[in-house]
Amino acid sequence: MTLVEGAGSGPGSAPGAVAASPPPLRRNRDFLLLWSGASMSFLANRVTAVAYPLIVLWHTGSPLAMSVVSTAALLPLLLVQLPAGALVDRWDRRRLMLVCETGRVAAVGSVALALAAGRVTVAHLAAVAFTEASLAVFYRLAERGAVRNIVHPEHLSTAFSQNEARGRAAGLLGQPGGVLLQSAGRWVPFGFGALGYLVSALSLLLIRKDFQQERNPTAGRRGMSGEVAEGMRWLWRQRFLRAAFGYVAGTNILFQMLALALILRIKEAGLPSATLAIVLGIGGVGGLCGALAGGRIQRRIRQRTLLVAGAVTWTVLIGAMGFTRGPVALGALYAGTGFVGAVFNVAAAVYQVRTTPDELQGRVAATAGLIGSGTNALGSFAGGLLLAACGALPTVRAIAAAMAVLALFAALAPDLKGEIRDDGTVTGTDAAH
Repeated sequence: MTLVEGAGSGPGSAPGAVAASPPPLRRNRDFLLLWSGASMSFLANRVTAVAYPLIVLWHTGSPLAMSVVSTAALLPLLLVQLPAGALVDRWDRRRLMLVCETGRVAAVGSVALALAAGRVTVAHLAAVAFTEASLAVFYRLAERGAVRNIVHPEHLSTAFSQNEARGRAAGLLGQPGGVLLQSAGRWVPFGFGALGYLVSALSLLLIRKDFQQERNPTAGRRGMSGEVAEGMRWLWRQRFLRAAFGYVAGTNILFQMLALALILRIKEAGLPSATLAIVLGIGGVGGLCGALAGGRIQRRIRQRTLLVAGAVTWTVLIGAMGFTRGPVALGALYAGTGFVGAVFNVAAAVYQVRTTPDELQGRVAATAGLIGSGTNALGSFAGGLLLAACGALPTVRAIAAAMAVLALFAALAPDLKGEIRDDGTVTGTDAAH
């Protein structure tokens, strides 16, 4: 059996390509421009995301109104991803990213102006939150597909490691930054967001390389539903990816439950609410360290080994949380889970981008994102039910037990023995049939 045609292809992989080592990634001007511009975009998004509920609560005093705006910001993760993946594969990625950034400048800027004038409404905030989040989905999918066309294949691991670190750092800085900016002025977080998106747009204009391989704009056009289905069918035929995404969906459920359990664990232990900030802060540092190390680890360890070892490590760390009370110890354990999770994210991104044909990048990444988003919602709901019935400690221990089951699944699942190597060969079993 053979692999799907085009899998693993990318810049520098064509026949006759020169085998000489490429210049280091730090000298890749186009990647540095893309990375720095996207860093500003991600930071702007984190700042405005935390500002929405604060502004709504300040403006209306209504938790229901705050929930409406927060829900509007989350809906695109479920409603927009699949069509966005098809459109990202259909349209020019650079132009699409420019449209996303200019659209977010206009949308977020309108909130800054409305707040400065004292004329903001809940409907306006909800509409902008939905628009900004929708454009963020398009931007993220287009940027992910663009990376492999801008960096040499040897640098994919390092590039995605730096991208993961960028996202972790944006989260660490953006959430407290949004609160501080909001305290300086109600409009300031949104003014900062508009400026960040503008800087990102300008960086895109300076990049010289194409963001995608040349393609026939009308070839294989089947309409939106047909194109989405084509991406899903391709992904379903990749036995390793199919099994790996099922594994990831399971871990996402458990970590959504764990996030809620940690909050209740701290409350039941009689610790002050500020303890949660300490735990999450230490955990965020662990995630950042994992992102920085992810590229080196991914190059040295097979994907299946990472899945099994990661699940075993998570089982031990989460199990220890069930017997730990101090905030520093809880934070250290949570940092360990974040380290492993960041390494997973880097490895998954590299493997998916490397093995997916360029013309399917958006749709495959969108399907993977939808799996994560859908299971996040399921995890939150299941976690709430379990916590209400059992309390924090039994829930944490149940999560550890479930993670052990996932580790066993990763070790025994035959489909997880068929990953594609960098040289195009398949380990254990074929990846497509």
